[in-house]
Amino acid sequence: MKTIAIHTEYITLGQFLKLADCIATGGHAKFFLQETAVFVNGEPENRRGRKLVAQDRVKVEGCGEFQVVQG
Repeated sequence: MKTIAIHTEYITLGQFLKLADCIATGGHAKFFLQETAVFVNGEPENRRGRKLVAQDRVKVEGCGEFQVVQG
């Protein structure tokens, strides 16, 4: 499991996918989430604006599993 460090209170799922190198730009997030299974803390998620906070776990099909940490 890879860790993604954030320096703010939260990060949106769209921004997270870019930081995790799952997508090239934030503009791809909407289409990526329509076509790819993404789970946040074990629950399916398709909202690019979903706020992720430290200790959240994200699983992205074809990209890997990640944990958000406070950096």
